[in-house]
Amino acid sequence: MPGLSCAPVDASAATSLFTACRIGKNCYRSWTMNKTIRTLAHPALLLMAFAAHGAFAADASPTKAGPACATTAAPRAVGYPWMSIGRWRQMNDEHLARAAQGDIDVMFVGDSITEMWPKAVWEANFGQFKPANFGIGGDHTGNVLWRLQDPVMITIKPKLVVLLIGVNNINLCGESAEDAFSGIEAVVATLRRQYPAARILLNAVLPEGRLPDAAERLTVGRLNKMVRTLGDGNTVFFRDYGARFVGADGTLSAELQPDFLHLSEKGYRIWADAIRPDIEKLLK
Repeated sequence: MPGLSCAPVDASAATSLFTACRIGKNCYRSWTMNKTIRTLAHPALLLMAFAAHGAFAADASPTKAGPACATTAAPRAVGYPWMSIGRWRQMNDEHLARAAQGDIDVMFVGDSITEMWPKAVWEANFGQFKPANFGIGGDHTGNVLWRLQDPVMITIKPKLVVLLIGVNNINLCGESAEDAFSGIEAVVATLRRQYPAARILLNAVLPEGRLPDAAERLTVGRLNKMVRTLGDGNTVFFRDYGARFVGADGTLSAELQPDFLHLSEKGYRIWADAIRPDIEKLLK
């Protein structure tokens, strides 16, 4: 079964080129924010990248997300051009199959940024930790809450959970920083209850928006100030790696974040260099 290992897989050249756009913010902006997609390369390759992620499935018609993304546990109810509901269900089934196999010490939980770890970077940095990747592009906190409550997921006995979630509450659900925080808080509480022996490495939402005064950047900044309060230094360890992606002038680099949110392979290498020492420390 494809994806049974719950680890990132190698992508084609076209899909790699459009890593950020394949399930990225600029692809869904035209559906949810009515903004123009920034063209990253030849349109034909863009279509290949969309198709590789199930873009043209029959149930991929965009609809408005429901009003209770943050704390209401619910499966994906919105199809996007970059991921159909059918593809979302398939990915969740693959995750459950991996969870049923067990032998997971480190579980990564999140959305597209978690899902899209390049295979080589993932294996080189985390392969020795018995990791499993439970990221799905486009997920908000309510989707994660729903996925976690499956009986198969409850059987996992991780030593560490690496969590990055919340940006889609803002970008896809139109929720405020306060709403998104309530969702992250609920996910953290669920993880603590469900995996009492595990530590949680709680990532700040990565910076978004090219300029330091971009509305997205300011919203994420407000959100992270609240998320920081969830770290207790005992079970939940908050880390903000965002400064590694911000230039001296406060701008984000298209080399690291092609759509000024999702990471390029180089961006993932930077994140891996930052996060691996914390993972090693928290596993001791």
